[in-house]
Amino acid sequence: MADIIDFNARREANIANKKRQFERIFFQEVIGCYSVIEEGNQIFPIEIVDISESGCKIQVPENAAGEKNFEIDSEISIRMYFTKKSFITLVAKIKRSDITTDKSGKQFLEMGAEFDQSLPGHNVLKSFVQFVSSFAEYSNVDNNTKKVYFL
Repeated sequence: MADIIDFNARREANIANKKRQFERIFFQEVIGCYSVIEEGNQIFPIEIVDISESGCKIQVPENAAGEKNFEIDSEISIRMYFTKKSFITLVAKIKRSDITTDKSGKQFLEMGAEFDQSLPGHNVLKSFVQFVSSFAEYSNVDNNTKKVYFL
């Protein structure tokens, strides 16, 4: 008996993979993300590894801000810059925290955080996440074809 291929499952997996790739591009090349530590008004870059409407996975160099600033159930303020000077503010509660090591041996503090969805900045985040998901689902890759999709 031949194996049955579930095309919907493969399509969903492909869309999820494209979404993760686009998120990385946005957060590495377009959108700046910083966390504001209330003690001493420190602002430092963070890396958002994965994001959804309800939460995100964040990485910071292990010694960047000190683990005490990222204890479980502590709230952090996140600034997402869409231009050099304009940003939205998100508030997230740390739900998980682990030390991880990348391929080069550099250690990071990796955290899972849950967004406060009652704040105005969350509406912008929600729209952004929906855009990235839709873009992953409907975008095409230009392989130097001659067909024009828009003018």
